[in-house]
Amino acid sequence: MKHDLLHDTLGVVNVGLEMFTSSVAQAGAPLVHLDWRPAGDGNPRLAWTLAQLAGDADDPDALGSRIDRANDAAANRMLAARPVLTDVSLRADAIWPELWANGRKTLTHAGAPIPWARMCDPMKGTMIGAMLYENWADTPDDAAGRLARGEVEFLPNHDIGAVGPMSGAISPSMPVFVVKNATHGNLAYTNFTEGIGRVLRFGAYEPDVIERLRWIAAVLAPAIKAALGCIPGGVDLKAIQSQALLMGDEVHSRNSAATALFHMAIGGALAGSDFDRARSREALDFIAATSQFFLNLSMVASKAIMDATHGVEGSSIVTAIARNGVTTAIRVSGLGGRWFEAPSDTPVGLFFPGFSQEDANADLGDSAICETAGYGGQALAASPALVQLVGGSVAQAVEYSREMYHVTWTRNPVMSLPNLEFAGAPAGIEVRKVVDTGIRPVVTTGIAHKRAGVGQIGAGIVRVPLECFTQAVEALADGFPPARE
Repeated sequence: MKHDLLHDTLGVVNVGLEMFTSSVAQAGAPLVHLDWRPAGDGNPRLAWTLAQLAGDADDPDALGSRIDRANDAAANRMLAARPVLTDVSLRADAIWPELWANGRKTLTHAGAPIPWARMCDPMKGTMIGAMLYENWADTPDDAAGRLARGEVEFLPNHDIGAVGPMSGAISPSMPVFVVKNATHGNLAYTNFTEGIGRVLRFGAYEPDVIERLRWIAAVLAPAIKAALGCIPGGVDLKAIQSQALLMGDEVHSRNSAATALFHMAIGGALAGSDFDRARSREALDFIAATSQFFLNLSMVASKAIMDATHGVEGSSIVTAIARNGVTTAIRVSGLGGRWFEAPSDTPVGLFFPGFSQEDANADLGDSAICETAGYGGQALAASPALVQLVGGSVAQAVEYSREMYHVTWTRNPVMSLPNLEFAGAPAGIEVRKVVDTGIRPVVTTGIAHKRAGVGQIGAGIVRVPLECFTQAVEALADGFPPARE
């Protein structure tokens, strides 16, 4: 190996543990440190599994070669997808009658399946608030009692083609956005943002929280539905996401530009509709004052993209990352509906005044679907405004995106990152690469207080647990179909 430091004088190349570099540095000797990690996180059995799953240019029937071809097919579906906002359903149960049918009550939630007894406090608070919103309970204590007695069933959003930020609850009478992937025809859904702070998705359920939800159902949702009715073909969400990356968003934790673009897209249409003028103004003012309004739309756009990517036989590309506040789970394109779960880490970042890391709940929400589509942590280089979330420098933010190139399958040419010379953002997290390098995908995220009712207390970054990917690699090796004759 050659390196400039070693051309004329003797020096040291340190591989692996950085702890050995301090004495060399103190002695003033030329030093090169290679951040090398053993494959399979140092587990020999896992490393051997990875070796068996590696591509082989000389053997097209090798497991790895077939996985590579499957990944190419999945990536092509991902890049070709075009999510378009086409409608608003004013009631969720118009799409999913099973949310409230034959006396059975159901609430959805973010992340992998989880019973009431295991839910984190913010998610329990969200479920209590949803009960009050639906008039299924008279008081918070009444709601908690009914939930504990099993009077309500729970359903993960991802299992019905939906996503929701943080606790992610969708109840029968809540309005939802309807997005169609114009390329592949699949539909995806999400609820409406409520703003930040003390809101339902962060576990708050006070009367003002419920009142805001009722206003969204009565004014905001009908207003946007009216605007969409005047826009032939709907609103191209992928085009907004792509442009927002050039304007300082990474389209997960920062959506200021995307929200402004969406406001522009529907403002004229709403003004030209026959919807009530005063209510139109209320709706547009709310969007203008809520910089994160586009978050839910970025999520559902990403869901429409990644659902089209899911189900490619043999593909090892991650199509969902979801967190329920207790576990983080991933789904993989070629491994069906199975969740690969591990205990969630706690986000680290910037906190609102009066709060600290000790107040933070473990990672929560479906919003990491944005990262699976190449936004958020994958595109962090696009958003210098989020520098404080990653420790203080633009260089550090850029480095996160550079790092993600090592664990993704492709680059998205319509997702340009200005700070990386307009390179396409890394896209298509690949489980073999994650386990091989030990580099865990980065997620930008809001941070919920660990106690229900407090709400959002900050924003930061978190990494997806490596165990999710090791489980998926082992499942891929066990379940891969034999080569065709």
